[in-house]
Parts: sequence; C-alpha cells; structure tokens
Amino acid sequence: MKIIFTFLLIAIFATSCTNEKKFKPTTNVTIKGDKFFINGKPTFSGRTWNEVSVEGFLPNSRMVQGIFDDLNTETVSKWKYPDTNEWDANRNTNEFIAAMGDWRINGLLAFTINFQGGSPEGYSKNQPWENNAFVPDGTLRTKYTQRMSKIIESADELGMVVILGLFYFGQDERLQNENAVINAVDNSVNWILEKGYTNIIIEVANECNNRKYKHDIIKQNRNHELIEQIKRKAPELLVATSFNGNTIPPDKIVAVSDYILIHGNGVKIPSRISEMVMQVRNLPSYKPMPIVFNEDDHFDFDQPENNFIAATKAYASWGYFDFRMNNEGFDEGYQSVPVNWGISSDRKKAFFSKLKEIFID
Repeated sequence: MKIIFTFLLIAIFATSCTNEKKFKPTTNVTIKGDKFFINGKPTFSGRTWNEVSVEGFLPNSRMVQGIFDDLNTETVSKWKYPDTNEWDANRNTNEFIAAMGDWRINGLLAFTINFQGGSPEGYSKNQPWENNAFVPDGTLRTKYTQRMSKIIESADELGMVVILGLFYFGQDERLQNENAVINAVDNSVNWILEKGYTNIIIEVANECNNRKYKHDIIKQNRNHELIEQIKRKAPELLVATSFNGNTIPPDKIVAVSDYILIHGNGVKIPSRISEMVMQVRNLPSYKPMPIVFNEDDHFDFDQPENNFIAATKAYASWGYFDFRMNNEGFDEGYQSVPVNWGISSDRKKAFFSKLKEIFID
C-alpha cells in the first residue's frame, strides 16, 4: 500500500509539472533586406507618412532601466521613491509593464533594455552603484532574469520587440576577466533559447567605442568577436552593437551584424542624421539591412525638422532617449532613477504625439 501511495505521489507530481503553464511566444521578429518583419509581415505594412514609406520600421525608445536595482548598499538610497522613501526594484519593473500598453497604442514598437542598465543619473562621470545582471564569473542573477522575463513576455503579448543589451560601460568592470565576459554572452544566449523568446534582437554593448569599457573584447576593435560568438551559437538571433553618438561603425562590425545601431547624441543639425545614414549605406561591408537609431537625446518635436524626422526621411528607425528632473527632483524621463514610466511630461507627450502621427494616425 505504501508503495502504491508513493507511485501515486510521483504520478501527481509529474502531471502537475507537465500542466505547468509554459511560455508560448506569439511575436516573432525577423529581418528581410532593410525591413523588420513581425510574424512574417513587414511592420507598418504599406504605410506612408508625408509621402515617405515607413514600412519595415522599428520606432523605439531607450528604456534601459526596466530591471534596475542597486546591489551597493552605500548608494541604493539615492534611488528611493519620493512617496515611500525607499527603493523597490519590483515596483520599478511592475510600473514599466503597466505603462507598456500606452506606449504601444501610440506607435512604439520596440524599446532598448540592458542587463547592466545605463546611468541612473542620465549621464554620469563615475558609477559607484552596481546595477548588474551578472555575477563576476558571468553567471546570470536570477532576480534580474525574473524581472527581465516579465518584461519580455509582456512585450510579446503586445506585439513589441525588445532590443536586449548585454553590457554597459561603468558596469562591465564588475565581470572579473575576459572569460567572464564570454561566459556572460553564452549564458545570456542560453537563457534566451531556453525561454523560447522570439521577440528579441540583441545589442551586445551600448556604445562599444566608449573609453570607459574595461574589457578589450567588448570594445570596438574586438566587439565583432562577441557578435560572431552569438551567431555561432544561435544563428537565428539578430545581433548588432552600438557606438557613441555621431559615430559610423567600422566595416568589421557591419560585416557581421544583422542590423546597424547608431546613436544621434551630439548631433545638433538634423541633416547630419541623414548624412550618417548615407555614410553607413556607403560602407564597403554594408548590405541591405535595417539602420536603427536606438539612442538620441535631441527633441524639437514641434519643429518641421528634427532628428526624428530626418532619420525617418532617410529610411532609418529612430529611438528616443529622454532624461531630466522636474522641479521636485523626481525624474520624468526614462533613464534617471526612480523612473516615471508613464507618458507624463510635456517632452514625452510631444514624442508620442509625433510617433503616433507618423505610424498610427
């Protein structure tokens, strides 16, 4: 009788495991030529704006702090919410997810989020805090991946694409050596594959030519090695890396990339945005592939010419980078922590209004 009871328990446990809800992706991003496709159809199929085709575009915003936390007990108090006087990483992620539907309705199709975040001050000279999804040997931290999973799966339900960044300068030095960087890449790819996510495109490093990176393999001259590492392991994943503002990527990066990431920071004249796109297309290594700005801290959305419009006319997707503090010291942008993820400030409203005009109305 005892043996039968034991077998029954095993059977019940096995049944409960097989009945456990498994994530089934509904959003599959691919690239054909210079266009993005979702579930086999080009994004914004057949749509034009001011006689400019926007079919195949990936309008995006820099939302890199969606899984932010600070593991440094000496600095974590910097990010406390004004209403509770404490920091809460789960609240941050939950509020991110709660805002995503509004972003999508207004035309936002993608966002950049990073395993090592970005500067929670917008721009920072030093980064004593630790916002890092990797332990020193490159193993992924479970709490970070749990928060990231919630965001990626919510994006999948909304038909959105996640530009998933792996490394950020100021945090990469927390990986103990080059082998740890390689492990971090492998562990990230394994995690994506095990989860079955199909709405992800990868940004290996944010601005790989930034002088603050510690590990040479992440830097511009060797970053292509990490791209190739990912492509060998998972050729179906779409991979690129980004560069400092107003920088054209070198041929050896373009040659191995599936799409091109460039930044508009520092570009004060919209015509330079168009010129950057043309220069990328004129590179010897360039073949038809999408060109995406996934960071630009310039706005002027009410003006007839701005960086967003210039990129669109040049047939390149554009990405919004917003940070600033309001009069009470609470940030209304999308990078400085604590983040108000809503469409709350005049600047955010202006961006989403222009976004909706181009891609929805």
